[in-house]
Amino acid sequence: MTDTTTGRNKTTIARPPADVFATVADITRMGEWSPETVACRWLGDTRGVGARFEGDNLATLGPITLKEWTTVSEVTAYEEGAVFEFVTEDTTTWRFEFMPDGDGTRVVESFAHPRTRGLQRIMYNALGSRRKAMVAGMGKTLGRLKAALEA
Repeated sequence: MTDTTTGRNKTTIARPPADVFATVADITRMGEWSPETVACRWLGDTRGVGARFEGDNLATLGPITLKEWTTVSEVTAYEEGAVFEFVTEDTTTWRFEFMPDGDGTRVVESFAHPRTRGLQRIMYNALGSRRKAMVAGMGKTLGRLKAALEA
């Protein structure tokens, strides 16, 4: 058994990797794509590796808000047109990889975080199917990104 929970999702977008990368790396737009992150803002003027940003998040069940929270993340990989990665609250790593695919770009979004323990594990994994929900959320994020960039 591993001590890390991971997940991934992917899509192909009919745009060049540089365009898709630039859109994702503009973290202020993440609220347009993500079903959980509703807004992001840079902390300071730095961009690229070492840049930090805040993200406002919202978990809902239908019309009911279950939880609202703000996180601080740091960019840990930034290779224009290839990789954008950040770590949230020193625990969850989010990674976007961009690869040429015919006339477009294959985008792979993934996450990794330490496996939860105790009551939190029961709540997140057993009752809430958190990993499954995160993978589905990535699918929604990539679908919305694709729709916007191909419009």
